[in-house]
Amino acid sequence: MSEEVARGRAPSIRDVAREAGVSHQTVSRVLNHHPSIRPETKQRVLDVMAELQYKPNRAARALVTSRSRTLGILSASTTQYGPARAITAIESAARQAGYWVSMANIEASDSASIADGLAHLNAQGVEGLVVIAPQQRVFDTLAQSQLDVPYVTMHTLDTPGHAVSVDQVTGGRLATRHLIELGHRSIYHLAGPQDWIEAEARMRGFLEEMSAQDVPTTAPILGDWTANFGYHAGRELLRFRDFTAIFASNDQMALGLMHAVRDAGLEMPRDVSIVGFDDIPEAAHFWPPLTTVRQDFAELGRRCVAALLGEYDGSDAERFGPIAPELIVRGTTGRPAF
Repeated sequence: MSEEVARGRAPSIRDVAREAGVSHQTVSRVLNHHPSIRPETKQRVLDVMAELQYKPNRAARALVTSRSRTLGILSASTTQYGPARAITAIESAARQAGYWVSMANIEASDSASIADGLAHLNAQGVEGLVVIAPQQRVFDTLAQSQLDVPYVTMHTLDTPGHAVSVDQVTGGRLATRHLIELGHRSIYHLAGPQDWIEAEARMRGFLEEMSAQDVPTTAPILGDWTANFGYHAGRELLRFRDFTAIFASNDQMALGLMHAVRDAGLEMPRDVSIVGFDDIPEAAHFWPPLTTVRQDFAELGRRCVAALLGEYDGSDAERFGPIAPELIVRGTTGRPAF
């Protein structure tokens, strides 16, 4: 081992070549999986890399291979649990596939912000793109951008070959059906913001299930995803007590509703049943523990990366269909008392 490496300098490709007794071109060929390298030579180089804890320089490899081995994420909603969890899942799946991830967070969903985000990712030489954006207008802009890299969306859209998503409509129906099967007939829906794709899909699931079961429907209440909104909406609704159950479009709003029920001196599920959506880690520790709809974000991340790497195409996605959500029944739902 050279004195510089021994003193703590990061090892270079030439250090690896010297220790392995090969040329630096041979080390480069090993890094780039060149078929001409003999197995015993390849193993010797790999052993030295491990011994020296050598990490290839990404920029240098991109120059040699004309590939960045980088996937991009364009996100407009990183503060929400669902998108944040999905980003983590994509990063994990990308690392397992030998890729890095570069992210552009667009604070606004206007055309200029989207263009800036795409320009940032293009500058990183991304080989594929995952779009995590809640509003339909983001995708309208993307459709006009003529992207020259493969991309997938994490939202339920009418874009065959591009959408990799959890079936939000089915999730809404599962939550609503659970309440109906318990005997509830006066059910409210606290929806998400009107321009969010998931909020629209979950609301559609609620309305479809209510109609299919021939249960009278009240107009959904449009919220903003926050526990604070759920609390104030709950306080207002409880003034009239003309319902026995509420399906909230996410767990945070459900938490606010639970707070309002407690403040009114009522109990769950005896007086009010509540269902959330997402199954955030804290949901099992609310009191009572929250009945909710779980999304498999790990599988969602794996499918996004697999789609970008060509491991399945649009026809495969169509065959497998959206990822099925799961109803998690806990302590906030029960049969109505009246």
